[in-house]
Amino acid sequence: MGLQRIGVLTGGGDAPGLNPAIRALVWKGNELGIETVGIYDGWRGLMDGHADETWPLDHETVRYWDLDGGTHLGSSRTNPFNSKQGDKKVDLSDQVLRNIEKLKLDALVPIGGEDTLGVAAKLAAKGAPVVGIPKTIDKDLGGTDYTLGFDTSMRTCVDIIERSRTPAGSHHWVQVVEVMGRHAGHLALWSGLAGGAYITLIPGAPFDVDRVLALLKERLERGQKDRRLPRYAVLVVAEGALPKGGHEITLEQKLDAFGHARLGGIGAWLSEQIRNKTSWDSRAVALGHPQRGGTPSPIDRIMGHLFGSAAVDACVKKEWGKMVSAKGIAPACNISLVNLDEATKGLNLVDVKRHYNIERYQATRTIIA
Repeated sequence: MGLQRIGVLTGGGDAPGLNPAIRALVWKGNELGIETVGIYDGWRGLMDGHADETWPLDHETVRYWDLDGGTHLGSSRTNPFNSKQGDKKVDLSDQVLRNIEKLKLDALVPIGGEDTLGVAAKLAAKGAPVVGIPKTIDKDLGGTDYTLGFDTSMRTCVDIIERSRTPAGSHHWVQVVEVMGRHAGHLALWSGLAGGAYITLIPGAPFDVDRVLALLKERLERGQKDRRLPRYAVLVVAEGALPKGGHEITLEQKLDAFGHARLGGIGAWLSEQIRNKTSWDSRAVALGHPQRGGTPSPIDRIMGHLFGSAAVDACVKKEWGKMVSAKGIAPACNISLVNLDEATKGLNLVDVKRHYNIERYQATRTIIA
């Protein structure tokens, strides 16, 4: 008997492109006579006490989902391998396996990032019929050159960076824009470049605070002497960027089920350093969750379509333990499959030697503003 029933879930942070991927998966499944079932709220939807609620998805239900951001299935940061039961941490992954069988799922397609697909890889090792789809605005998953949500989020960040230049220029201050990026700086790097930021600070390349202040001082003092030159600056910083010898700045120390603290505040910290150590005013804005919201860009709609369709093909071929992968420049890229282990064992970080000027932010570098 062939494949009859596919389950789909979305885990971790929401991102533009999730709903287009679900739509494509449902439509491709319908073409092949396969039923699609939506699982609510990520891996939590397959835990005991939650697995009785599912959403039968058909052609008409998802007809306009390609236009919608976020995820209509809901999401969570649940980790069945590290769940809370009272005051104890327990492994409830067997519940997930039982409920996959209980729901009569011949295949399960989780859409997510490092954490969600890390769970998928472990479940595949225990015999679960899973095929993953990559999603994260950080674009830090291994084994693929594109992850759903990146293009839309980058465009949102660029828009805010551009808009930050006019008030900063009018009032002669330093605008600090904080964007997401725990381990990888793709979002900060490329949005900073496209938006015209003077300084961009990313994870994986610790910066010298005094050096950053010296760069700002040189630029702004030149503007004072020659009014044709800028008397302002925009600085973009990823939430996971580190000052040399320092540590991550967090909103709270409490760890989630995957061992991550909630990052945030590096932008405000830098802005305070600028105000306290120079004569210049500075304001900070943290884009927060809206940077991954809104309508998916054409790239994310197309990539959602390609990923969702390819995931169904992989399920039909019983390519369990795999993740759909894009190699090349989206959307004119090659779609293939990689092992989930490969995709989650190492992060795709910015190639700082190729794309980033580390020396610019080191104290020994001569200033050229």
